[in-house]
Amino acid sequence: MNFCGIDEAGRGPLAGSLYIAGVILHTPIDGLGDSKKLSEKKREQLFDIIIAHSTHHIARFDAAQVDTLGISACLAQGLREIMYALGEADYLYDGNSTFGVSGLRTLVKADATVAEVSAASILAKVSRDREMVELSRLYPQYGFEGHKGYGSAAHIEAIRQYGYCDIHRKSFKLKALQPSLF
Repeated sequence: MNFCGIDEAGRGPLAGSLYIAGVILHTPIDGLGDSKKLSEKKREQLFDIIIAHSTHHIARFDAAQVDTLGISACLAQGLREIMYALGEADYLYDGNSTFGVSGLRTLVKADATVAEVSAASILAKVSRDREMVELSRLYPQYGFEGHKGYGSAAHIEAIRQYGYCDIHRKSFKLKALQPSLF
């Protein structure tokens, strides 16, 4: 039976899509690791190698879907989509929750220790980062190419100055942007 690693990118940002990737490796790949700990250049190099040497599926949920369905429902739907697309396999998801999806196991920090999960982490992160760079061309005032939609001080200041744009997750409430009584 095939072994499939699953991981996501974009769970906590204020803007952009949530990506969930599943990867079944056909050959070992050198240099895999937690995508957050690899350089952008290394992730980009590994992305093409992973694509060429795996069976994979990437699910994407845009900001409007995250706002409408909620992050947990998007994760559950993405996990099911990957399992449907990749067929029968032994599925391992990075983290400690299956989000109610049966037929998969979880392991905290699997992205740092299991090659298939590391590969999934890289596919999800690179896909999301590429999207945020593209979107930065449509919304240059927000600096998405730098912070990738996460809640950096510069991003929060841009929201204060320009308001939310179409790719912001309106359901994600920030204390820094809430009115204060004092």
